[in-house]
Amino acid sequence: MCVGFYPGTFDPVTLGHLDVISRATGIFTRLIVGVADNEAKNPLLSLDERVACLRREVADLPGADRIEVVGFTTLLIDTVRHYGASCVVRGLRSAGDFEFEAQLSGANRRLAPEIETVFLLASEAHRCTASRLVKEIARLGGDISGFVPEYTARLVLSKLHNRTT
Repeated sequence: MCVGFYPGTFDPVTLGHLDVISRATGIFTRLIVGVADNEAKNPLLSLDERVACLRREVADLPGADRIEVVGFTTLLIDTVRHYGASCVVRGLRSAGDFEFEAQLSGANRRLAPEIETVFLLASEAHRCTASRLVKEIARLGGDISGFVPEYTARLVLSKLHNRTT
């Protein structure tokens, strides 16, 4: 059984994230999607909201019965080991992503040489999609429906509306 672990902040989950999840599900017999509690990124959505949102959004994906969404607050490698995964999955949009991910992969390799990192290049349609940009577009009143699923869009807009009132 080959278990993959796809970590991220997912604030919010984008169509690009779902594309990586869908493709990774075709590679691994089981995929754990780990939602990181990264307060340094000043998330719009709480950890519980992000986990619940992701669970809802992956429910209709092919292979959804082999996807588990979990929140985590510990070191990535410790969490990967806890869930019995042998591989970390990372999505890449650009060369800039690769530079950062290569450093992260190297650090993880030193901490856990038995755990591999696999990079999946984002599909062309999603290479410009980043959660940070989605939030900025939404804050400025733009249409985010081309970047996130419908439920996620409603959640983001509701959360932004509640912050501004």
